[in-house]
Amino acid sequence: MKELKEKFYKKGIEFAVEIKEFLKEYGDVEIDKVTLSQIYGGMRGVKSLVTETSLLDAEEGIRFRGYSIPELQKLLPKAKEEGEPLPEGLFYLLLTGELPTEDNVKNITDEFSKRVFVPKHVFDTLDALPISTHPMTQFIIGITALQTESNFAKKYQEGIHKKDYWDPIYEDTLDLIAKLPVIAAYIYRRKYRGSINISPDPKLDWSANFAHMMGYDSDEFYELMRLYLTIHSDHEGGNVSAHTTHLVGSALSDPYLSLAAGMAGLAGPLHGLANQEVLRWISDLRERICGSCVPTKEQIEKALWETLNSGQVIPGYGHAVLRKTDPRYCAQREFARKYLPNDPLFQIVSNIFEVAPDVLQKHGKAKNPWPNVDAHSGVLLVHYGMKEYEFYTVLFGVSRAIGVLSSLLWDRILGLPIERPKSVTTELLKKQLGV
Repeated sequence: MKELKEKFYKKGIEFAVEIKEFLKEYGDVEIDKVTLSQIYGGMRGVKSLVTETSLLDAEEGIRFRGYSIPELQKLLPKAKEEGEPLPEGLFYLLLTGELPTEDNVKNITDEFSKRVFVPKHVFDTLDALPISTHPMTQFIIGITALQTESNFAKKYQEGIHKKDYWDPIYEDTLDLIAKLPVIAAYIYRRKYRGSINISPDPKLDWSANFAHMMGYDSDEFYELMRLYLTIHSDHEGGNVSAHTTHLVGSALSDPYLSLAAGMAGLAGPLHGLANQEVLRWISDLRERICGSCVPTKEQIEKALWETLNSGQVIPGYGHAVLRKTDPRYCAQREFARKYLPNDPLFQIVSNIFEVAPDVLQKHGKAKNPWPNVDAHSGVLLVHYGMKEYEFYTVLFGVSRAIGVLSSLLWDRILGLPIERPKSVTTELLKKQLGV
């Protein structure tokens, strides 16, 4: 891992100089004007953050360092031929901007395997919680309890120079990504499998090891985890989990506290909890229409209109930025067509996909009538036996850590300042508008 660390440092320092010169020449140039609707509307579309790791394009979807998901499925190293990409390779790409070799990826896998040890007090803390505690609450508490191990927190107390902040944060980042599957799997086994825990297997890659520790030892589920943990990892910097991690980290909170804050954002129903809401909605729709059968497209269309006319939304459809089908949805759809084409839930999802966009376009209120990533992920998990909906957001969190921690590391090597946007009152805005 010395090679990756040295490459990241070299690229980071070079890029910091480039940004300094860029700001020196163009720092006063106006990029965008902000409307009143944007001020009151959650700063939607306001360009005010820099995130180097990924960019969300309204037409092409998420691009990781310029590469689309279909491109990465072809270009990133895989565990087996024609399989899904390894998230370790994406991590390398996010840090360096370069596609990794198979050796690069193997080195990262080996490094994660060396860092899986989680102190006993973290498990003791989780065991002190009621078994009924939501998995995301447990996950956030587990990450916070692990903060005792932060290299950055220790170095900062010793008086480290700010130009070297990135170094202990690099170590914290690798430690966290390595340990998160252990904590997540412990929560899963504790809550749903009678606290019968499974030890990590150093012979497995990061995703397969996570699946193994949860108790899902099949090649297909390993492949699903590799896909899932890759496509959910990063989504530029403005989404709640990424922005929160960046914001808290800008105050020089260590990666553990920053990630815990980001995961608290991910736990919201409008963010990471959406995938479990989709599956509940599909299950309720199926039960309401025909019990255990696969509803026809005509039956689904009628149910969709009933949902919309009652003032509800169709879960899993629409996106704040995208104006076409989410490539992450497409990647999961292709996985389902390959491994589970006859699964009844997949057939329902496919029927909804063929009906919902037209219904939403006729309804006229949705800017984007196409499905997003949440419309599909739960169905794949249920097929392989993971029916515990509440846990799905924890899977999302393990994946999202790759992106937000990579970005946090870039924040520190570039020396980005504490985030402090200016807020205004309605009275001031009215005065400015002469109202």
